[in-house]
Amino acid sequence: MKNVEVAIEQGGAAAAETFQPRIVGFLCTWCSYAGADQAGSCQLEYPANVSIVRVMCTGRIDPEFVLKAFRAGADGVLVLACHPGDCHYKEGNLRAAQRHAVLVRLLEQMGIERERCRFDYVSAGEGEKYAQVISEVVSSVAALGPLSINS
Repeated sequence: MKNVEVAIEQGGAAAAETFQPRIVGFLCTWCSYAGADQAGSCQLEYPANVSIVRVMCTGRIDPEFVLKAFRAGADGVLVLACHPGDCHYKEGNLRAAQRHAVLVRLLEQMGIERERCRFDYVSAGEGEKYAQVISEVVSSVAALGPLSINS
């Protein structure tokens, strides 16, 4: 998926003196992306470490996209979906949650900490929650340090 590679490139290299994690965020266009837009419109402060890949539905995210993000240099991946019951495509967000549960177990078997791949729900009207989730993800991945497969 070319968008993942572009997102990593746009994220830039880690700062020389302090580790700044590179995060790829897959955001649902109907809810989470709109929540990100609201956070920006409200001029909320949150780390700029997340490169966004806008998807029509998180239920369409193939686990290979997440693996590709890690192989391309991401230190963490974030998947933000619509809240249960609010999916534009009925059950895509539930499918994404199920895939995430399986994916984090696979990542652990590969030696990648589950905290590096977060799944959460953010709606269009939750700009503050979006900013909070971004801050939490960047902080938790920064505490883990660089992903060893990227070193």
